[in-house]
Amino acid sequence: MPTYQYQCDACHHSFEIMQSMLDKKLKKCPACGKNKLHRLIGAGTGIIFKGSGFYETDYKKKEIPSCGSGCSCACPASENAPSKSAQSSSSKKKAD
Repeated sequence: MPTYQYQCDACHHSFEIMQSMLDKKLKKCPACGKNKLHRLIGAGTGIIFKGSGFYETDYKKKEIPSCGSGCSCACPASENAPSKSAQSSSSKKKAD
């Protein structure tokens, strides 16, 4: 339910109240009792998504581990991959 802010033109009393969008505007001031109440225009709050799953399932990019040689992840494939130092020494031997 949105929160609306009201102000009385007679006594300048202002307050906020939660109302349904279908409810009629309030007219009578709760402080002075006169029918000089009007609803103020506010900035609003925007959309707030609550609960789990919205970001996780719809927009989050899935991380793909890079399991090539010299990767820094802890997956089993990185344990079997040759290290960078082993690759560089074997490439030097081929050049000789």
